[in-house]
Amino acid sequence: MISPEQIVLRLVVAAVLGSLVGLERERLEWAAGMRTHALVCVGSALFMVVSAFGFSDVLNEQHIILDPSRVAAQVASGIGFIGAGTIIFRREVVKGLTTAASIWAVAAVGLAVGGGMFLAAVSATVLALALLVLARPLKQRLFPNRKEARRIRLILGRETSLAEIRSEIEAAEVPLERIVVRPGTSDEEDFAELVLGKGSQEEELLSLIEGLRHISGVREVSSALTNSFVKPKATQ
Repeated sequence: MISPEQIVLRLVVAAVLGSLVGLERERLEWAAGMRTHALVCVGSALFMVVSAFGFSDVLNEQHIILDPSRVAAQVASGIGFIGAGTIIFRREVVKGLTTAASIWAVAAVGLAVGGGMFLAAVSATVLALALLVLARPLKQRLFPNRKEARRIRLILGRETSLAEIRSEIEAAEVPLERIVVRPGTSDEEDFAELVLGKGSQEEELLSLIEGLRHISGVREVSSALTNSFVKPKATQ
């Protein structure tokens, strides 16, 4: 039977490794961030510890054979439920695949830690972080002409007219793919995300942001790709 100190050590290591991967997702403000990744990794490690050592008290009985891989195998298939949720969260857009893959990866890291394979777990964590951090700039360097969809995030008062927002988009001659509106943190505001076409130019985007900030009820305008952040005047 594994010692209590080893159980605590493996769970702590799993929490740390999972948090490291989750911090990168948290930096990009994805729904599955540090806490989600840490919990998945700790849970997977605990499943592995239980699978490998949790039934030692019944092994002395006759006709009982323990297969420690059975519980761990269920983690590999069951983690897909959370991974699929991060993709479905983006609705009709295929988004969140990388986050789903990172959750799947930290589940494997947790299983490795639970099994005492610390070298494999740490190595996998380092590789996962390297892929998550370096993949985007490397892809941009290899494919410099590939354009991504532009996104503008808004915080709106309930009195804001979506028709006015649509008029500003048409005036800026920016191709619009869709507008997604979600309830805000209070009853007086909503969150809106404008997903613009991949052909949008930087000048057009800045012009659109300038027009949006003058719409009555728009409380905040931000665009991650341009590092733009505009807060309309309080008089609006």
